Amino acid sequence: MTAIDPVSSPHIRYWWEDLAVGETRDLGSLRVTEAEILAFARQFDPQPFHLDPEAARHSVFGGLCASGWHTCALAMRLMVTNFLHETSSLGSPGLESLKWLKPVFPGDELRLRHTIVDKRPMGKRPDVGLVRTVWEMFNQHGDKVLHMEGWGMFRRRTPDTAPDRAQGAA
Repeated sequence: MTAIDPVSSPHIRYWWEDLAVGETRDLGSLRVTEAEILAFARQFDPQPFHLDPEAARHSVFGGLCASGWHTCALAMRLMVTNFLHETSSLGSPGLESLKWLKPVFPGDELRLRHTIVDKRPMGKRPDVGLVRTVWEMFNQHGDKVLHMEGWGMFRRRTPDTAPDRAQGAA
């Protein structure tokens, strides 16, 4: 396997080798609107507390709130716009943990924090490395509304050529 030439991939700023355990990034913020909550709910999660303000007032949430899946999609948008678009990201094999901790209401300003907690070469793909991250989304009051943990796959600038180094890794 040969190394990837960074010159031929000028849009890539961060390769697997550039991502360090312990790094934390603030990935920006966005404001959630009622129109967005309703549009997402109509298409993907048509439960009354996401669709009908009156029904939502009588729910455990006390008002119209975003679907948890909508909150995840908003976090993904911030992640791609403010980080992944300049990395060698190859997607994700999945999440280990996902928690919706507080409801998200119209007008909430959400901020995303991303922390790298582990990384390792991928055993079966010497040109790919795995990075385990924690995503935390907070509202304007500093309340954590979302907590996700999972692995991402990133292309390596210099593939691992030692066959025993990543033995047993996924």
